[in-house]
Amino acid sequence: MTGTIRLTAAQAMTRWLSVQMTEDGERFIDGVWAIFGHGNVAGLGEALHGIGDALPTWRGQNEQTMAHAAIAYAKGHGRKRAQAITASIGPGATNMVTAAALAHVNRLPLLLIPGDVFANRRPDPVLQQIEDFTDGTVSANDCFRPVVRYFDRITRPEHLLSALPRAMRVMTDPADCGPVCLSFCQDVQAEAYDWPQAFFEPRVWRTRRPAPDAQELAQVTDLIRAAKAPVIVAGGGVIYSGAEAALADFASRHNIPVIETQAGKSALAQDHPMNFGAAGVDGSAAANAAAGKADLVIGIGTRLQDFTTGSRTLFANGRLVSINVQPYDAAKHGSVTLVADAKVALEQLGGALGEHRADAPDADSRAAWLAAVDAHCAAPTGDGLPTDAQVIGAVQRASTPSSIAMCAAGTMPGALKLLWQPSQGGYHMEYGFSCMGYELAGAMGLKLARPEREVLCFVGDGSYMMANSELATAAMRRIPFTVILTDNRGYGCINRLQQACGGAPFNNMYVDSRIEVQPQIDFVAHAGSMGAHAVKARDIADLQAQIEAARGRDIPTVIVIDTTAAEGPGFGDAGNWWDVAVPEVGDTDALRRAHQNYLEQAGRQATVN
Repeated sequence: MTGTIRLTAAQAMTRWLSVQMTEDGERFIDGVWAIFGHGNVAGLGEALHGIGDALPTWRGQNEQTMAHAAIAYAKGHGRKRAQAITASIGPGATNMVTAAALAHVNRLPLLLIPGDVFANRRPDPVLQQIEDFTDGTVSANDCFRPVVRYFDRITRPEHLLSALPRAMRVMTDPADCGPVCLSFCQDVQAEAYDWPQAFFEPRVWRTRRPAPDAQELAQVTDLIRAAKAPVIVAGGGVIYSGAEAALADFASRHNIPVIETQAGKSALAQDHPMNFGAAGVDGSAAANAAAGKADLVIGIGTRLQDFTTGSRTLFANGRLVSINVQPYDAAKHGSVTLVADAKVALEQLGGALGEHRADAPDADSRAAWLAAVDAHCAAPTGDGLPTDAQVIGAVQRASTPSSIAMCAAGTMPGALKLLWQPSQGGYHMEYGFSCMGYELAGAMGLKLARPEREVLCFVGDGSYMMANSELATAAMRRIPFTVILTDNRGYGCINRLQQACGGAPFNNMYVDSRIEVQPQIDFVAHAGSMGAHAVKARDIADLQAQIEAARGRDIPTVIVIDTTAAEGPGFGDAGNWWDVAVPEVGDTDALRRAHQNYLEQAGRQATVN
C-alpha cells in the first residue's frame, strides 16, 4: 500500500492499535479504559469517539482501578491480550503509577497513555503541571520510568511510527513483557501529520518460544538423572507459556512432585497426584517437606520470591535449577540456568530423559495434608465468629470446576494458597505486588477475560475500603462476579504479624487505633448503593447458600460475613519462616524473644545471590 493519509497523532494511534492482532485473529489491545481531563479529552477523546467499536472505550471510576481491571484482564488471558488506559496529566496520570508497578512486578502487559504537558511549552505552566527548577524536560509522567518496561514521551506526531511498534514488542515479548507508558503531549495529540498508509495495515504479533541452549539442556538433564529426590516449583511462567499439560506429563512420567507459587497455583489441578500444594511461607506441610528433603529443586517460570523460598531457608539441602524465559530470573540465587520457554524446555527435557523416573515421592504426606485441610476448613460446630479457613471451606464446597478464586492482599492470599483446592486454571492471585484495592477491579477484569467461568473474589474489609468504586462500573456494565467480603474490623493479617514480631497491637485494628468512635460500617448498604446485590451472611451455612444463589444474576453479588481476626490460616506443620526484620533493641520480653528467634532463623538463610 502506497500513499499517505492525513490524521491527527491521536487518530493515528487509535487506528494503529485497532489493527494489531493476535495469532487467534483478535485485537491484542481489546479496548481503552478512559477518564478524560484537559490533557486527553480534545485529542485522544475525539479519536476514541471517532474510531468507535473498532477500538471500544469504557469509562471507569478511578485511574488506578481501571488499570487494575486491565491487568487482571491480561492475566486472565495468559498475556495473550491486553487493554489500554488513558488519563489526563497530573493526578490522573500519577494515579496509574501504582498499577504500573503492579504490572511490572507481575510481568503483565499494560498500555498506559497519560496526557502530558505541551511539547511547544507556550502555555507553561499549564494546569496540573509539575515544574522541575533544574530540568525543563521533566513532567509528572517521569514517575513512570522505574515501573514500566518501556517509556516514551511523544513530542512529535511522527514519533509514533517507532514508539508504537516498540511498545507492542515489549508487551508481546515473553522475556521482557510488562507495562508500557506512552506519555502523550496534549498539543501533539491534536497535531496532524501525513502518515504512510502502509503503517495501518493489520499486523499479527506472535509469541516467541525460545528453545534452550544445548549445553544448558544437557547439564540440567544430567542433574535430574542424578537426583534422588527432585522437586519442581511451578511458577506463573508455566501458565503464561501454556505449559500446563506439558508440566502434568513431565511430572507424571518422571515421578517428580510439583509444589506451587502464588502465580503458578492451578497450573496443575489440586487433584493431580503429583501436586503437593503450595510452597514456602504459606506452604503446605507436604510441599515444604518435599522441598526440605529435595536434593534438586527445579524452578519453572518462577521469580523465586521470598514467600516461595521461605526467605532463602526452604531449599537449603538441594541444588537449584531455574528454567525461565528471562535470563535475569533464571540466574537468581546461584541457580543452574536453563533459559527457555517453559513448554519447550519441558518437552525437550522429557525427550532427553526418556523413561527416567525418580524415586517415588511421599504420597502419604500428600494425602494426610489434604485430609487435614478438609478438617481445618470444615464448618464450625460451636459459637463464635468463623475463621478465614472456615470461610474458604464454605466457598470451596459451593464452588464448581468452573470457579476461579481470586484475591490480592491481606490474610486471604496466604490462606487461599494454603487451603484452596482449584481445578486447572481455577486460581488468580496478584501477589507479586500484593496491592490492596486490586480485588474488585481485578474481579471485573478477570470476568471480562473469562466470561464462561465463575469468578469468586475474596476481599477483606481493609482492602475493600481502599478501592471499591469499580463495583459500580461492573453493575452498570452487567459484569457478574461474587465478592466474599470478610469483615474482621481492621487489618487483621498485619496485626498478627506485628505481634509475631514482638510488637504490641497498634494502629491496625480499629480497636487499637487512635479514634474517637468505633466504626459501624454497613458494607451491605454501601455495595447495594453502587448497584450490586448485597447481603450479609448469617453464618457459614448461609454463606454457602448465598454463593450458590448468586449464579443466576447478571450483576455483582457482595456477600459480607463477620470473621475473627485472632486466628490465621496456618496450622500444624504448615508454613515456613518469613524474614521480617525485628528491632535489635526493645523494652519488652516479647520483643527480645522475637529478636532471638529472628537471629536463629536468619542463620539458616542461604547466602548465594
